[in-house]
Amino acid sequence: MSEPLIETTVSYPSGALTSTGTVLRTVPVGDGRQAVILDTTACHPTDSAWPDQGPDKGELIVDSRPYPILDCVVGATDGNELQLGPDVRAKKGSEGWTFFAAHIIDSDEEIAEGTPASVSIDAAHRRNLSAGHTACHAASLALNAQLAGMWSKDVSTDGLGHPNFDAAAIDTSTIHELTSVDVYRLGKSLRRKGFNAAEFVENLATVEQKTNALLEQWRQAGAPISIETDGDKLIDRRYWVTTLEDQEVRIPCGGTHITDLGDLSAITVTLLAEDADGGKVVTMTTSAQ
Repeated sequence: MSEPLIETTVSYPSGALTSTGTVLRTVPVGDGRQAVILDTTACHPTDSAWPDQGPDKGELIVDSRPYPILDCVVGATDGNELQLGPDVRAKKGSEGWTFFAAHIIDSDEEIAEGTPASVSIDAAHRRNLSAGHTACHAASLALNAQLAGMWSKDVSTDGLGHPNFDAAAIDTSTIHELTSVDVYRLGKSLRRKGFNAAEFVENLATVEQKTNALLEQWRQAGAPISIETDGDKLIDRRYWVTTLEDQEVRIPCGGTHITDLGDLSAITVTLLAEDADGGKVVTMTTSAQ
């Protein structure tokens, strides 16, 4: 391979919907498609380590020609091996590895390194993903609050001081447009930490009702949201920051978000308990409007 790539600079954390940059490299990915790696982008990629929020939709424009962005994924290289998307095995921050955003387009036409390129993002799709992601964070905090009395041991707490059930039990989280789906595993390890899983399942309807009531209270009060970053590179840590009940809450998050909880007309959750692998899982589906 050629010299190692530079880290991609990203502008989507600030809400940017357009960007201009330079093509660093193109990589064939099969079926006549290629990954176009830019030095800067406004396109949110699917993270390789925690792929909760999917890619933005939009166009990559090169020499005045628009190419629909079919996918955008995180990639990594050490100058010899290049890994893309779910095949990324290198951990962020690993010595000698550079991480970047790769834009997948349906074209095998040669695009020369150094060519200027711009990105234009679908604003409606971005907003709906951002609303789903913001509602997901708010719902996790509201759920933690309702489950606070079901712990018999001290565990780490969330930004509101409640035992962080979400962090302790989360198995998978998926962000969709105006929706998120979080799956919590109520296994032996959680019970050993002091959580009463049986009480949760037995009172599922009540927990759901109280979680929705608290979410509505927060939504009506409004809560400005910002994204704080340690830098403008793809791998720099970012935080979702808001204030609820006069307390600042900071959640590490690499996704995109709306700017105020009050911008939503509704946030509601539904809880479903099911058997899985000899135990229970609870799925929380959060809807935003």
